[in-house]
Amino acid sequence: MADKKAFRHLKYSDRIKLEALHRVRRPVKEIAQVLGCSISTIYRELKRGHYERLGKNWEAIDSYSADIAQNDYDYKATIKGAPLKIADDFKFLSYVEQKILEEHYSPAAVLGEIQAKNLRFRTSICVKTLYNYIDQQIFLQVTNQHLLHKRQHKRLYRKVHSYRIKNPLCTSIEERPAVAGKRETIGHWEMDTVIGKAKGQGQALLVLTERATRQELILKLKHKTAKEVIAALNRLERRYGKCFRQLFQTITVDNGAEFMDCAGMERSCRIKTPRTKIYYCHPYSSWERGSNENANRLIRRFIPKGTAIENYSTEEIQQIEDWINHYPRKILNYRCSDALFREHLQKLL
Repeated sequence: MADKKAFRHLKYSDRIKLEALHRVRRPVKEIAQVLGCSISTIYRELKRGHYERLGKNWEAIDSYSADIAQNDYDYKATIKGAPLKIADDFKFLSYVEQKILEEHYSPAAVLGEIQAKNLRFRTSICVKTLYNYIDQQIFLQVTNQHLLHKRQHKRLYRKVHSYRIKNPLCTSIEERPAVAGKRETIGHWEMDTVIGKAKGQGQALLVLTERATRQELILKLKHKTAKEVIAALNRLERRYGKCFRQLFQTITVDNGAEFMDCAGMERSCRIKTPRTKIYYCHPYSSWERGSNENANRLIRRFIPKGTAIENYSTEEIQQIEDWINHYPRKILNYRCSDALFREHLQKLL
């Protein structure tokens, strides 16, 4: 006959009774009836508190200890962890999966947007807990492979022996106005290129990041050359017209060969006066364009390294730019760059 008694946790007093009954060899079924629990509970409990003692004739006798069983129960109770907070909140689970899988959000961005938009769910968890749930494979579809920042192993240090002779006509970042470093007003940009399959071959992307709002501009280049960079800036100047000088007061670049024509980048294609001021980072100091480097990593989500830029149309590049500019950023209190840029733009113009 099936054991129909409800499962319950035994107390220490129950274990004392079990030990006494087991010592006088009472049947398991009788012990279960005395303690008011299922037979399977008694079998598990006997296994939990099992030990061997020596009998009168020095033979090993299987015995049960209430103290051993209680110590095991207490220890396991300390390591079992808290219950999942999102186990039955299917609306929250679905929302997180949709944002990460379809809109390429990070876990922090998902929770940040929920807070910024004051969305209501039965579940409320922190960023660390959400990352832990993804690590534990709580979600049916989302894994660490879908996250923007995956675990990275520290690279071996290699001493750099090569060096680049800087163009004496270039202006160092050390001379850049202090206002550009404060990120309080718009008009100060960082610029870099993103390449496709191999250096110096095929098309590339010119990437500009506004320092205060992290607004992104991405333009296709036929080749990674100084001539193409100047042509792209000319297109931007024609797009923004008279506003260009206010919107692009300074541009900070690295020492790449495509940025060595400082005079060409600063020269306006519309008027005789310079359109912007170019400043150069120190060699091998990409952190001086940190916002730009972060933007490049976002682009690589859609255009992995080794992929030809030619494979992406202008419309697809525009979609990537729009996604970045509408992505909620923690550094902006989970607002998007586009909204913040437009607010500053109204004050400036």
